[in-house]
Amino acid sequence: MAAVPYDVVTTEEARALAAREPLSFLHVSRAEVDLPPGTNPYADEVYAKAVTNMEGLKREALLQDDSAALYVYRLEMNGHIQTGIAGGFSLDEYERDLIKRHERTRKEKEDDRTRHIVELRAQTGPVFLVHRPSPALGLATASVAQGAPLYDFVAEDGIRHTLWRAGDNETGELQRAFAAIDVLYIADGHHRAASAARARRELGSAQTVLAVAFPQDQVQILPYNRIVLDFGQHDAATFVDILRRRFGAVEGPAVPRRKGEVSVFTAGRWYTIVLSPGEGRVDQRLDVSRLHDLLLGPVLGIGDVTRDPRIDFVGGGRGTDALERVVREGRAAVAFSMYPVSIDDVMQVSDAGGIMPPKSTWFEPKLRDGLLSHLI
Repeated sequence: MAAVPYDVVTTEEARALAAREPLSFLHVSRAEVDLPPGTNPYADEVYAKAVTNMEGLKREALLQDDSAALYVYRLEMNGHIQTGIAGGFSLDEYERDLIKRHERTRKEKEDDRTRHIVELRAQTGPVFLVHRPSPALGLATASVAQGAPLYDFVAEDGIRHTLWRAGDNETGELQRAFAAIDVLYIADGHHRAASAARARRELGSAQTVLAVAFPQDQVQILPYNRIVLDFGQHDAATFVDILRRRFGAVEGPAVPRRKGEVSVFTAGRWYTIVLSPGEGRVDQRLDVSRLHDLLLGPVLGIGDVTRDPRIDFVGGGRGTDALERVVREGRAAVAFSMYPVSIDDVMQVSDAGGIMPPKSTWFEPKLRDGLLSHLI
């Protein structure tokens, strides 16, 4: 039943995954997979189908807790381990900016998840939060994780998911430890959080948003890479010459070794370029910003990256092989492998009230949908 987040797969990918698993939560989060191909994912019948499928899962597979509790959620991926607290987090504090944002949301995506919550009367996808480390919270979390888990499984992508339910006394300990944490940061799930706030205003209920909060020193950010479909006014040879003259390009590895370096794949070869340091706000000094200001915009003619159809983005979890493949197959002219931003960068931008450049962060591993839902 546990499924990847609704927004990391295309409709076609979701349809293929759901076809193999009749109980997959994708039948709820992406209900268009059960309707004819080509169905508008925002059509009325999609939300109606999601309600029907959710009711079916309640009868066949879901268990409803009879009392409120917090949960401990651990993810393991290739030796990386992160353990967080899952539960309902205050929407009042979200709206007072004590749960800080670093990303703008798109209206159509907000509209979609808001309607999904309202129609289902449930929050079904957790927001990914980060907080500064707390020894007291760490001890309380470890205590819960000594018990028998509710779930413990390895998903098809090799990521292990383990979930424990905290008892009444343990929940109290977790709440007391959380009281000393003055601010939380949204790592992933800005649309889910914004939609939960909108759904509360529409329904007049649900004072919390479903989320999982992890310590800052445990989270992992992978790069968010770029591909550009053509060279604009240049050809391949001219573009490579520009890389050499302006950015000191030399043949190098597919993965940049440090901040300020970008690996570029074009014409069958990987090159390493070095970006000059930026000035100004933290978000303006990030590699993704410098790459756009120095190369994507002035050389390749890329405008607003949220609207320009000549640029696309590839999450770091797909690896650099995916970048090579799309260029070798002629679906793009050039690919850019980025050095990941740090969680410190994200928190500094959030503290300053700033906005990260689009497609800056790819948090991995991802939380699974279907393990916890909040009925409202």
